[in-house]
Amino acid sequence: MPLPQTKEQPSTAQQQHGDIADFEEYDYEELPSTSPLTMHLIAGAAAGIMEHSVMYPFDIVKTRMQVVGSPSSVVYSGVTHALKVIKTTEGVRSLWRGVMSVVLGAGPAHAVYFATYEQTKKMLTSASGGKANALAAAGGAATVISDALMNPFDVIKQRMQLANTGYRTISDCAVKVFRAEGLRAFYVSYPTTLLMNMPFQSIQFGCYDVFRRALNPSGAYSPATHVMAGGLAGAVAAALTTPIDCCKTLLQTRGASADAEVRRAASMAEAARIIYRKQGMQGFLRGVKPRVIANMPATAISWTTYEYFKWMIARRNSGGSVHA
Repeated sequence: MPLPQTKEQPSTAQQQHGDIADFEEYDYEELPSTSPLTMHLIAGAAAGIMEHSVMYPFDIVKTRMQVVGSPSSVVYSGVTHALKVIKTTEGVRSLWRGVMSVVLGAGPAHAVYFATYEQTKKMLTSASGGKANALAAAGGAATVISDALMNPFDVIKQRMQLANTGYRTISDCAVKVFRAEGLRAFYVSYPTTLLMNMPFQSIQFGCYDVFRRALNPSGAYSPATHVMAGGLAGAVAAALTTPIDCCKTLLQTRGASADAEVRRAASMAEAARIIYRKQGMQGFLRGVKPRVIANMPATAISWTTYEYFKWMIARRNSGGSVHA
């Protein structure tokens, strides 16, 4: 916290401490107002790429466990077993199939997310004077726009993650899906994605703020705090939104399913009915363990990366040296 004003003239050391505290303490949602839009884009893109690519093998396991009408959903008895089977039967490289789709999509999508969030929040806060409502509206706008950009890449990623689909590259996958199922295949899961990401982001932001304040009441820049708070927030959000993610996976992989009923699914309600009829309530929790395992470090990385960029920008704007 900045040192309180007193009647005595502060020493040089106190002035320096106060200057550092001024730019070290800030809310997660905010970047310095003087930072240009490009800084928001760079910070968001870096966070997105790091978040989705580092734990990618666990995302593959999650997708295969959730698929309906595929042998993959029956063969794997657990996360460790799935990783071992995939590595042994398909090779180590198969654990990274489709990762370039994530890199190509997550960078721009997260850049747009954070940039839209920051700019919308700034405009709404100035117009209404109420920060709470502005944060909620800005988060919603950012999610709608970024998901619209990311959804086609996510469809390609999940198709590439399946076994024996015959897709050689992400471009080959995109062309074949478009020819066989049309443009609609890339957006049939978009409403479900929004229904999942809205609560996911709300839970994640809320939990992160609670954990961050509990672990670091002073609010100073602390990588260890960002890692722990981000990881815990990601785990909670991932676990609670797994049922919707199961529906999303069914819609995004329906074209690769051998089940005619699955191939005809066109909405979240239909996907939910199919899952319940074929797998019961347990079907809505399939893949929860690898989803939590993947999201916990991935979200921690995302928060920490974005916090670092904000800290670095604040240091630069304050004339300090840029060191973590």
